[in-house]
Amino acid sequence: MDDHAKRTWRREILLARGRLTADDVRESETALAGRALGLPELADARTVAAYVSVGSEPGTPALLDALRARGVRVLLPALLPDNDLDWGPYTGEGSLAPVRHGGGRMTLLEPSGERLGPDAVTGADAVLLPGLAVDARGMRLGRGGGSYDRVLARLERAGAHPALVVLLYDTEVVERVPEEPHDRPVHAVVTPSGVRRFG
Repeated sequence: MDDHAKRTWRREILLARGRLTADDVRESETALAGRALGLPELADARTVAAYVSVGSEPGTPALLDALRARGVRVLLPALLPDNDLDWGPYTGEGSLAPVRHGGGRMTLLEPSGERLGPDAVTGADAVLLPGLAVDARGMRLGRGGGSYDRVLARLERAGAHPALVVLLYDTEVVERVPEEPHDRPVHAVVTPSGVRRFG
């Protein structure tokens, strides 16, 4: 039941994102970076695990560069064949390379330099999570690949407690998303118009 509900939600949100123009995405990226940079959780962070947005996802490049300019160590994921994530340092746009996954169906920008291993994320002060929606309790709806469920489980096993922050469009903060027992709440959501904290 929850799985079917999640699939329905994902389809609807991805359709809405698909209607955004390149200008919409660019404008929201600038606003998101400004809002996120004001977060105390990011202001005090020495290491941030983030990701490179693709397509009509809420944009992250401006934020990645602003964090680097502050002297923050930024880690970016590389998708492994089993859907787990390895991590590598972001040292600027030139440190990214397009990598095809899923039989060429999906291309992600990943760090092209050294790989630090899946456990590198446990040293982050903040983790920026991709998502499709978050609800009033801080429950996040992801894309369904399970990669970030593994990240959150790894943080829990390591006893690591970084700030968990999701970047979304305003319309993607909703009253309630379907959840499963393994789902974990996040600490904050950043949208172009503001920040909302949970718990």
